[in-house]
Amino acid sequence: MGFSLEPVGLSETDSRVFLAIADAPRMTPGELAEQLDISPSAVRRALAQLVAAGLVTKLVARPPRYIPAPPDVAVDALVVRRQEQLERLRADARELASRVRVAPGRSSVDLLEVIEGSEAIQQQMAQLQLGAREEVLMVDSPPYIHGRPVPNLEEMQALRRGVSYRCVYDGPALELPGHFEQLVGYVQAGEQARTLPVTSMKMQIVDRRVAILPLSLDPAENGVRLLVHASPLLEALVICFESMWEQATPVAVLRDGGQDAAGDQASRRQRRRGLLTEQDRRLLSLMSSGMKDSAIARTLGVTQRTVSRRVAELMAELGAETRFQAGIQAARRGWL
Repeated sequence: MGFSLEPVGLSETDSRVFLAIADAPRMTPGELAEQLDISPSAVRRALAQLVAAGLVTKLVARPPRYIPAPPDVAVDALVVRRQEQLERLRADARELASRVRVAPGRSSVDLLEVIEGSEAIQQQMAQLQLGAREEVLMVDSPPYIHGRPVPNLEEMQALRRGVSYRCVYDGPALELPGHFEQLVGYVQAGEQARTLPVTSMKMQIVDRRVAILPLSLDPAENGVRLLVHASPLLEALVICFESMWEQATPVAVLRDGGQDAAGDQASRRQRRRGLLTEQDRRLLSLMSSGMKDSAIARTLGVTQRTVSRRVAELMAELGAETRFQAGIQAARRGWL
């Protein structure tokens, strides 16, 4: 059974001891140590944690024996307690940020700021991009403030001014209606785009001097952002982005947004000669991002059967067992 108490602050050993007591109540510490093949001292520490958490009860006996509390009731109480602790931590973090901003000898732009409310967040993100001079680094993933991706007009303006954009996209999110079409527009305007099957974070870094990122990726907490100014933390975020960028697969799109009939005929001639076409590059990028055949077919304007057949051909040619592997191999060969 994959039961774990780690999300509520208990260890793997605590979880094993609790499961053993749940399966066989009234066990002694010695019996638990023998059954689980762990030291008596580790068992005693785990029992003390479980009693304190209200998950087991110590019976008055010699030697002492332990019985479990109803798991659903006890764990629910622990979850509520942990949520309260996290809320207190979050409140303390906001208070600390306020203290940092007003601390003697420090200005309000030294370290961190907490931004709350979708309107304030959108205004801040727009100002950052409009003030960008050289480079914007972005990790795009859900949850989105509006519940869906919306056009980034500030990016288009910044690209026209010569600002460099590099963006890592969450692959599954590109299946959201209109999202890949937005990406195509940005790439055609000059953005460098790559995808990962999973991003597990989102952020925007401007000129390596300031970053904005969510305080949490929980959709319920989507209205809070953390603004990070020049500091070791900002440097760590830049390193994190560069690591993701290196692992991500480039997105290939047609610069003119499509192909005419002559282009289609040229692609067919290239394919007959065993050469990679522009549509193949787009297909590989979409494959590596995790999109399904049906979504790829809609994006490319072809049938799902055509996509499935060409995917199988490309994977065989690349010697790849998975679509993500195919994207990595294609990138290594310089196809993307």
